[in-house]
Formats: sequence, C-alpha cells, structure tokens
Amino acid sequence: MSGSWLKLLAIVTMTADHLALFVLRFFPGFMKPLFMIGSHPVSWYVLMRGVGRMAFPLFAFLLVEGFLHTRSRRRYGMGLLLFGLLSMVPWSLACYGCLFTLSTLNIFFTLLLGFLALCAISRWEAGRLGGLRLAVVLVFLMLIACLLHFDYEAPGVGFIIALYALRHQPALRAAVGIAIIPARWKAGLAFIPISLYNGRRGFIKGPIAKYAFYVFYPLHLLLLYIIREVFVV
Repeated sequence: MSGSWLKLLAIVTMTADHLALFVLRFFPGFMKPLFMIGSHPVSWYVLMRGVGRMAFPLFAFLLVEGFLHTRSRRRYGMGLLLFGLLSMVPWSLACYGCLFTLSTLNIFFTLLLGFLALCAISRWEAGRLGGLRLAVVLVFLMLIACLLHFDYEAPGVGFIIALYALRHQPALRAAVGIAIIPARWKAGLAFIPISLYNGRRGFIKGPIAKYAFYVFYPLHLLLLYIIREVFVV
C-alpha cells in the first residue's frame, strides 16, 4: 500500500469514529445490539468506534514517514501547529458544543509534540544533543500532553516515539505499539495495513492535495457539528 492509501484509510476510520461519537450515538437505533460477543453487546456504535481506533496509529505512522522524508522540518512543524489552531473551533463545537475551549486539545497538537520529540531524537542521533537533555525534553513533552489534555496524552507521544525508534523492526514495532496505545488490539489492527506499506507516496501529490488532507480534519468536525445541530438538537 502506498502512503496515499494509508492516508485515505486513516481518514475513513477517523470519520467513522467521529460520526459515531458526535452524531449517531444520539439515535437509539444505532445503539441497539446487533449481536453479542460473549456478554458484550455489539452495536453499530461499538463497531464504528472500534474501527475508529485504527485512525491514530495510521496518522502517527504517516507523521513518522513525513518526518523522515520532508524537505523542511520547520515548515512541517509549522503546518501541524497552524492546522491545530485552525481546528480548535470545530473541535470545541463537535466535542463540547461551544465556540472555543481548552478542556482538551485536538490531535494536531499531539502530532506536533510527537514531531518535536522526533526532532530532539534526531539531534541526539547526530550527536548534537546529550542523552540527559534528550530525556528531559521527552519527559517535558509528555508532561505537556498530560497537563494540557492533548488527545491521547502521553501515550500518544510515546507511541510516535516508538514507531520512529523501531521503524526497522516491524514485528517489535507492532508489539510495543499495541502495548502503549489505548484500545490495544483495536488500535493494533492498524499495523496490518502499515505492514503492507511499500514506501511510496502514491497518488496524493503536490501542495494542494497535501493541504486538502489537512483541511479535511477541521472541515469534517464542523460538518458533523452542523448535522448534529440540525437533526439531533
């Protein structure tokens, strides 16, 4: 699978997750059990949220690939920060029904902290940062993720670090990643398409296509909020 197909899969699984969380849970029919797994009822809501657990591992993997291949790490990081800020209003509306809140910060900020962690590790690998300073930086970034309630918090940042550190050991990468990330085996399903990655960019090329991928995040949150307000409230 090319990076483009992984991006599309990440978008589809994220949309399924958010559609269930922000809209469909208000409709009783989607919450009714379809079947049982042992003593656990499984509804459309449970299925869609389960599929949605694959989204963050896919986005984290794509971040690592972007970090390794970008021509400008500064521009890449600024892009994450910019779209994190632009997404705050749609994120606040979808999650809390208000125009702006800092109760939690959206996934772009988690990816940004992970990106900064990779920058620090890269400097350490190049001999430009000592081991103790690296440890302090990584702990500091994880503390920020927890204290400011970034999406996925410290495990999200740690997951990105693990994907980078174990990028040449696919089996160990998957095992450690599943141990770190919440929702364990559900999120771990993302390592199936990740294992099929062929190292190619694919059909999503050029700045317009790249930023359309970024813009989709705040846009779909805003659209789901509008749907909820029209059909639920």
